[in-house]
Amino acid sequence: MKKLFRVYIAIAFLFCFSAVFSQRINYEKVDSIVSNLATNNKFSGVVLIAEDGKVKYNKAVGYIDYANQKALNKNSIFELASVSKQFTAMTLMMVKEKGLLNYDDLVEKYINIPYKGITIRQLLTHTSGLPDYQAIMDTYWDKSKVAGNEDIISYLNKYAPPKLFEPGEKYLYSNTGYVLIASIVEKVSGRDFIEFCNTEIFNKLKMNHTAIRSLTEKAAIKNFALGYVYVPERNAYVRADSFPSSNYTIWLGNRKGPGRISSTVADLLKWDQALYSNTLINQTTLAEAFTPMHLNNGAISNYGFGWDLRLGENIVWHNGDNPGYKTLIIRFLDNKTTLIVLCNNASDEFVNLTAQLKKIILSQ
Repeated sequence: MKKLFRVYIAIAFLFCFSAVFSQRINYEKVDSIVSNLATNNKFSGVVLIAEDGKVKYNKAVGYIDYANQKALNKNSIFELASVSKQFTAMTLMMVKEKGLLNYDDLVEKYINIPYKGITIRQLLTHTSGLPDYQAIMDTYWDKSKVAGNEDIISYLNKYAPPKLFEPGEKYLYSNTGYVLIASIVEKVSGRDFIEFCNTEIFNKLKMNHTAIRSLTEKAAIKNFALGYVYVPERNAYVRADSFPSSNYTIWLGNRKGPGRISSTVADLLKWDQALYSNTLINQTTLAEAFTPMHLNNGAISNYGFGWDLRLGENIVWHNGDNPGYKTLIIRFLDNKTTLIVLCNNASDEFVNLTAQLKKIILSQ
């Protein structure tokens, strides 16, 4: 009888804890912040907050197309920018789990580059010291053509700009490293990187609105959120791709690895939930993605495999920034709460908005 009583107490405790947790986040305050920014034309995008995989808040504000005043909706597709890197890192972890490589293998074992002694682990954690590929391509590439990974690697070999520091010496965010990761995955798997992502991740998780798309493919999607920037002189939002500074998205339009994935908040939640399971890789393999990197001097760098780490808070996150877009996913691992924010007007308030939402989620 006492044992049965303890079971009842345990069930009651769990029920009460669940009820308290579900009421912990002040969603009225969340909505007030998002709505106020939208009313003042300071934020255009979609915000989603989920608790244990269940959507608790999901709101779209602003415009998919400012010129025609076409409203965004919850299923609008956004450019993810560097939020894409967690998917690139996942492809690397998948081929590692299959025994096709090791994290401490040298990059030169798989890809011919003029920089020796760099490990795959250092590519993943932005500690490689590689120079910026975009600067090289901007200087030398014929911009009437569209460059891909092979072209980028060829130009790194041809012009061989000096490395920025010795591998493992420090952390410095590197898009070049993630270009090489995608090319290594292609090398060891014998598969095109885009096909690999589609088959092994997006299709498997039923992320039906997620893909690595060309500019032509994006233009054909009616629900694709166009990127905008505010121009004070015009007192208006103008398409980001109308400025020369955005042209790199055209002449680097075939690059794979550092970005180019486009998706929805709902699809990103599917991705988030899959990371709590063994659907893509086992949890032991995934744990390395959330492990900080030790630098040569013993210091810790809080970037794992495609994820920024806040270990004291047990939070992993990543943001993205492309012309007209700002994006963010935060995973609060202790409470299995997820915050996803996709923005298509490059709002100056984005950092403040996401900081406020994070604070509300963490408040007790």
